[in-house]
Amino acid sequence: MRPAMRSQARPDPRRVATSPATAPTTHPPRLRITRPVQPGLAVTYDSEDYAMLNSPIETDRHARRVMRYLRPRVTDRLLEVGCGRGWLTHRIQQHCPATYGIDVNPRSLQHAVARNVATMDAVDLHYDDEQFDHAYSFHAIEHIIDADVALREMQRVLVPGGRILLVYPAEPIRGLYAMPGAWLGFGNPLLARRLHVHKFTPTRIRRLAEPIGLRHVESTLDLLITPQFVTVLEKAPART
Repeated sequence: MRPAMRSQARPDPRRVATSPATAPTTHPPRLRITRPVQPGLAVTYDSEDYAMLNSPIETDRHARRVMRYLRPRVTDRLLEVGCGRGWLTHRIQQHCPATYGIDVNPRSLQHAVARNVATMDAVDLHYDDEQFDHAYSFHAIEHIIDADVALREMQRVLVPGGRILLVYPAEPIRGLYAMPGAWLGFGNPLLARRLHVHKFTPTRIRRLAEPIGLRHVESTLDLLITPQFVTVLEKAPART
């Protein structure tokens, strides 16, 4: 089923997820009423150049991680936080048609390559509670000033027992790996530390996650291409 949202708007039947073989019958989501998000100190991600940096270069590798760590069923509803143009969203939709992507950069969605993607801030998800079986986020959490709020929002929209897959840079110096993106996307490599506003480690993620009901399942360090941490969190199962 599609995730529920609260809104006064009528459902748009054109947004129904489809798949050539196994897509279940679904219903359009309902938007919930949300408060406007206050601007922070990070870069404003309304950039055509930065949006077009998003390419499918690591899509297959990331998709294998989603399958390995989340083990989604074809009928599961998945949420990608920080989907960019939707390359990975599109790839996962081939296995799980009810996969959705959100990104804060509206220019990314203007060039989207996947369906069911929307402009949305990770700290203010427009979905009702317990709408997704799993969520994943690749190289986004380090960009979010209120990362604890983003994790709380992901936890809120997960069903009990749902998992979150996070992949984030293992930087020796905060912003080091963001310098090319800062230069190509914004013309200033000195903005790198305003792109990567956190230097996360699995320990720091765990400290943010456990107080909000997310159990640390596992973390690994991947050294291929650039060093990256992979962390899996799990929402507590429903009490019986």
